[in-house]
Amino acid sequence: MMILSMDLGKFNTVCCLYDTQKREYRFETVATKRSHVDHLLQSHRADLVVMEACGPSGWISDTCRARGMKTIVCSTNDEAWCWKNTKRKTDRDDALKLAKMAMMDALTPVHVPAPEIRQQRMLVKYRKKLDGRINRIKNAIRALFVGQGIEIDTGKRAWCLGRERIDSFRKPLDQCSDLELWQGELDLELTQLDDLTRQMDFVEKKLETYAKKNPHVQRVMTIPGVGRKTAEALVASIDDPHRFKSARHLSSYLGMTPKQYQSGETDRSGRISKRGPRMLRSLLLECAWASTRYNAWSKLTFARIHGGSRTRRKKAGIALARKLAVIAWAMMRDETDWDSSKLLPEVPPEDVKLKVKRPQVRPAGELHSGQPVRPSVKASRSRKRRGTTNRHRVKT
Repeated sequence: MMILSMDLGKFNTVCCLYDTQKREYRFETVATKRSHVDHLLQSHRADLVVMEACGPSGWISDTCRARGMKTIVCSTNDEAWCWKNTKRKTDRDDALKLAKMAMMDALTPVHVPAPEIRQQRMLVKYRKKLDGRINRIKNAIRALFVGQGIEIDTGKRAWCLGRERIDSFRKPLDQCSDLELWQGELDLELTQLDDLTRQMDFVEKKLETYAKKNPHVQRVMTIPGVGRKTAEALVASIDDPHRFKSARHLSSYLGMTPKQYQSGETDRSGRISKRGPRMLRSLLLECAWASTRYNAWSKLTFARIHGGSRTRRKKAGIALARKLAVIAWAMMRDETDWDSSKLLPEVPPEDVKLKVKRPQVRPAGELHSGQPVRPSVKASRSRKRRGTTNRHRVKT
């Protein structure tokens, strides 16, 4: 049996041709390009192709499978890939280790999504990157006004109704004097902000079209409190719901299971492992906090987990996020929509928006854009005194 193990790199790939019968091997280095990889696969007919899970492994595995070659894309999160205790680590050592572990059937294969699913994942991540760029530019614009001592509106109003006030200070850089250079910087930042906002609209339209065509996204969106963005990221990450054996398998894939330390009589569960898609975990946590307002089951589950303790609210939010992911996975697997009667028989199927009691606040004055707005609840709560105690000075 001839095994072709590939240690993929950004520019070059080190290949190891390993003969399992003669226990002989030889190395070859090729460029990580389609033409060079095609020539390699055509020159050496291998019975098994092995590679690590990384960026180029997607299109290389597609190329190998198109030629009818058995391909394994393995995970490198196991203990066998901890190189901190070894004296030497080279690309050739990695390729040879891949071949030997493949011969012993000691590799952990990973799921390789279809090319269209990988493109959808990339677009979902790209939307998150655009959102981060837009936020950084907005923060830079606010920093310019803070440096000049000029006040602008807070929150989203600064970029809607308060945009006219911000635009009144912009000025082309070539027309700025020595004391107006910050206005030229403001003009450049606003130009980038408008371009990125336009690009974000294009991405949102494309993802909205994809969500309407995908039945899994529409099914997950039937859960009260789960929006389109969370459903898109969840469906793109899960891909095939039948590849997970159980809810524990899915939770471990998402990195939302606690770590375990067991030795002798000690058996302790720590924090979550945080392995897997980090962006999906953040979206699920945001969705869990929002679902406590719109979903009766989420509200009761959250209250049951934290048990009235203020120190357990964040842990309860993470636990609720994991439960929502498991429910969405089960709905995709069984092809069923949300039914609250299965979780809470006393709750009607038509979930309505839950009423949230908010403290009464005093009306605010005029903003810099000329539009009145009510202050946020967080600001009003911070002004309240949590409690006072009578403290007497002790005379000495």
